[in-house]
Amino acid sequence: MDVGATVFDWEAGALVPRDDCAVTPAVLRVADSFLVSDGSALAAGLHRARFTESAREQGFGDAHELSDFWEATLAGVPQEGAWFPRFELVRMRDADRLRFLLRPAPELHATVVLSTAANDPRRTPTIKGPDLEQLSVLRQRAQRAGADEAVILDAGRVSDGATTALLWWRGDVLLAPPLSFPRVDSVGARSVRGIAAALGVPVDEEAATPAELAGCVVWAVNALHGIREVTEWIGGPDVGRDPRRTAAWRERFAALSRPL
Repeated sequence: MDVGATVFDWEAGALVPRDDCAVTPAVLRVADSFLVSDGSALAAGLHRARFTESAREQGFGDAHELSDFWEATLAGVPQEGAWFPRFELVRMRDADRLRFLLRPAPELHATVVLSTAANDPRRTPTIKGPDLEQLSVLRQRAQRAGADEAVILDAGRVSDGATTALLWWRGDVLLAPPLSFPRVDSVGARSVRGIAAALGVPVDEEAATPAELAGCVVWAVNALHGIREVTEWIGGPDVGRDPRRTAAWRERFAALSRPL
């Protein structure tokens, strides 16, 4: 359980607070989270849709209960300060239950250091939640190597990050790993592609090895930090830098936030 989180179980149509010592051990089936800053967030509706669809895929079919849960959790996020709430579907005592974690947002960063993961531990790569513990181990190994984030490969090609989606630039073309690579549909990356469409920036897919990204400006994108420019890839390629472009797109990304 996250240190500093206030935990609520969804019971009989209400959020019931739980002390850490009272939280029943649970198997995580679906999770979603995003930054809320002074009552506003980026694409909360897309996060809601992803959580709902993932819960349905995991066998939780009560759409009305999911809707009530989501509305109640959003209403419980304070209107001031930076928060990183997490929405969960968990299995407890052979039954699926909804759970909410209200967490202060950690320190935010505009840059990131990568390293390549030695393996891909994901068992359910298209649903966020079941593999979070294994992905956390990947990230911890990356941190011990001096990086912030681990890069997951698909047959040697860049597929995803442990906690981020990866995008890169070749000149004025924004590139992403092929959609055929199994991974969670990143709301952050989708938002960046939306910005590109609005600006008329070409977007394409590319199956690339880490070595083939030498000289490219690489971005790591997620719902907490937004767009982060990669400054170093430990044991990997020498990446390019474009702080001016990154700063401009970070501003555009932040401008998409709307009140909950």
